[in-house]
Amino acid sequence: MRLADAHVLVTGASSGIGAATARALAGTGARLTLAGRDRERLAAVAAATGGRVLVCDVATQAGDLATRAGHVDVLVNNAGVGWAGPFVRMPAGRVEQLLAVNLAAPIALTRLLLPGMVAAGRGHVVFVASIAGAVGVDQEAVYSATKAGLMAFAEALRHELRHVPGVGVSVLLPGVVDTPFFVRRGAPYTRGWPAPIAPERVARAIVAAIRHGRPESFVPGWLRVPARLRGAAPGPFRALARRFGSTPGSAAPDGPQ
Repeated sequence: MRLADAHVLVTGASSGIGAATARALAGTGARLTLAGRDRERLAAVAAATGGRVLVCDVATQAGDLATRAGHVDVLVNNAGVGWAGPFVRMPAGRVEQLLAVNLAAPIALTRLLLPGMVAAGRGHVVFVASIAGAVGVDQEAVYSATKAGLMAFAEALRHELRHVPGVGVSVLLPGVVDTPFFVRRGAPYTRGWPAPIAPERVARAIVAAIRHGRPESFVPGWLRVPARLRGAAPGPFRALARRFGSTPGSAAPDGPQ
């Protein structure tokens, strides 16, 4: 898809992957709408990218955001939150928050904005998921479940749109990304390996996915190995997970949007 002059809505655009994606898209000539909860940080990103700021909480204001955004050629569903710890100790409110922000909001925004893309015969929807959704992560059961749901929704939507020319769906599966996500979830990333990657690397993959219509992108690419191993050989995968940890680390979209 040609991004020059395309209207792109990026959620969770105030920092991390969202801010990096906004900067990368600005370099393509896209017209940006930046959504998030932190007005000051959004304003800083807008100043660097020329984007329009829409302050909102996607968990409760998806309909309002879609109305205010207007027609959108590309939707980047990036906003996300996390929580780390034993599932039996997870507060009920946090369960609902993760489901609302990570899964329900992207589905709601897509339902509201996709019809305009289909009618125009031009558009792309991006879902920033996580390697956690492909393999499951110890101490992050609900986060993993929301990202797995996002992946399944994207795949099903892609099948529905296979006969609709000009409209694509991409899902991104990052690994450990150097963003404020881990601090905001209440548990910093402490593993020595793998080292966190820069959010700009994920942003470049998002731009490439839109331009080239890539259905699925792992960032970094080697993460497709544990994801494929889990599907092809679940027994050996679980044995390795018990020995080395359930996954090389979970993704970090953007923390609270």
